[in-house]
Amino acid sequence: MGTLSVVVCFLALCILQNVSCDEVLVEVAQGLLSGEELVTVTGDSTYFSFKGIPYAKPPIGELRFKAPEEPEPWEGVRNASAHGPVCPQIDLLNNIYIPGDEDCLFLNVYSPNLKPEKPLPVMFFIHGGGFKFGSGNVDLYGPDFLVPKDVILVTMNYRLDTLGFLNLGTKEVPGNAALKDQVLALKWVQKNIHVFGGDNQQVTLFGESAGATAVGYHLVSPMSKGLFQKALLQSGAPNLDCFIEYKSVERAETLAYLINNNTAVQSEDLLSFYQSLPVDSLLNRTSYLVASEEITHVIFKFTPFTPVVEKDFGQERFITKDPYEYLDSGEVNTVDLMMGYNAKEALLMIPFYVGQNYSYINRYKRYPEMLVPSKILVHSTSDVVLELGERIKDFYFGNKTIDEENMPEFITFNTFAILVYDVHRFIRRWPRVGKVYFYKFNIVTSRSVYSKLGEPYGINGSSHFDDLFHEFQPTSLNMTLTKDSKEYDLVQIFPTIVTNFAKYGNPSPDSSLGFEWPQFDTKNLAYVNIEPSLTVGSAPDDEHIRFWKTVFDYAGFDF
Repeated sequence: MGTLSVVVCFLALCILQNVSCDEVLVEVAQGLLSGEELVTVTGDSTYFSFKGIPYAKPPIGELRFKAPEEPEPWEGVRNASAHGPVCPQIDLLNNIYIPGDEDCLFLNVYSPNLKPEKPLPVMFFIHGGGFKFGSGNVDLYGPDFLVPKDVILVTMNYRLDTLGFLNLGTKEVPGNAALKDQVLALKWVQKNIHVFGGDNQQVTLFGESAGATAVGYHLVSPMSKGLFQKALLQSGAPNLDCFIEYKSVERAETLAYLINNNTAVQSEDLLSFYQSLPVDSLLNRTSYLVASEEITHVIFKFTPFTPVVEKDFGQERFITKDPYEYLDSGEVNTVDLMMGYNAKEALLMIPFYVGQNYSYINRYKRYPEMLVPSKILVHSTSDVVLELGERIKDFYFGNKTIDEENMPEFITFNTFAILVYDVHRFIRRWPRVGKVYFYKFNIVTSRSVYSKLGEPYGINGSSHFDDLFHEFQPTSLNMTLTKDSKEYDLVQIFPTIVTNFAKYGNPSPDSSLGFEWPQFDTKNLAYVNIEPSLTVGSAPDDEHIRFWKTVFDYAGFDF
């Protein structure tokens, strides 16, 4: 269709459908989209916003739990000024049920220039939330700090919890539906990002927490090959303790038994049984297989439905073996890699450790196996577990008790136990297939929402999630930022670093940061401290990482 024809058609649609011709129009493979031009929170630049774009058929009815299917086209102009519904979920941080809608597979595109002289790099973000809650919406992920640096930002929703990760051990439901959602969204970007001014051969896949874990899986998935050229993992990696898969099919059978009034559901009837259930009965459910799990598997230490190694039923499999087997054999997607974590990741969890309704810290004091990683716990004898529990306690607490009085030690322990040592395991095993950069984030400002939880205990440092508030504009938190404020320069640091990586494959492509960011390898262990003043270092937290290696060695596991 020629340019004149498109204009005539659009004007006709404006008249027939009462659509404002002042709105911004693009045409994607499914049809016409009407977006809008918005102003950033700092008021110094504008960008084009297209929200609520469907990238898959609604995964409802017979499609519930199954791999996503290509989206249907629409007629006329689709309004893209508002987000689509979020996926059904329970927000674990705030203990809020958000019904959302199972028809939730939408993405959002933000562009600084729809017709640039040269196609722009694309940053594709996967949100965190333990694979149980969250969305790609501007509530937490506004584009205000990234898009002005000449990148296109794409955010998305994917199915959560049981809806996204149920594994029935069958061809129809082999697991990983949510990760396949992400693959289909990446394919949508490949087909359509050019109409937003983007370059589909310059895609940086990035995510935080569970989102970073997902990125780690895409790094080894055959289904994701060629869909991105760079990857950034913020505070996450595959095989974190909370995402260890253990007998997921049996857990699906057990959950059906519990929901069905303690009556077993025949294997051949499981799919129809699960598809008949109301959505709220599928959210944040436990599915313990042994009694001890009710004590040892607490929030953010255990998730019953997670990414799995898919069995071969003739379907296209997302992953076919453990991610670390891919790393050891070098069978990974060839991309440049950037990875890092925050200084005090576990601060986020203080309300759960000592809150009125939880007080999980008492379990750690009573049961030493609570200190032992789940990946070791499920495969070791009681003697090994108890010995390691004592070693871990001695290393982190010495003669002190595990209680609220010693919260600084407890936060340090959990920062490494639930996340940081796994980040080191992953990056130290990553084969040399491209450039690799490592960092440790420790910028604390008034935007550091969860870092504040450490103040009553005298703990300073950046918490899990708080790097995001120095990268995105979370509209739901009513944060303001003006160019003449003290924090403006601090908030610009991380967006500059990550967009440099997306644009140039190097977080310091010139002298503007004041130094050359060294590439990481297993000999120099080079990294950068992302603090108000950036500094280069080597072997971050080496004493802790060496200790965790001894833990794995004693248990007979490769670190």
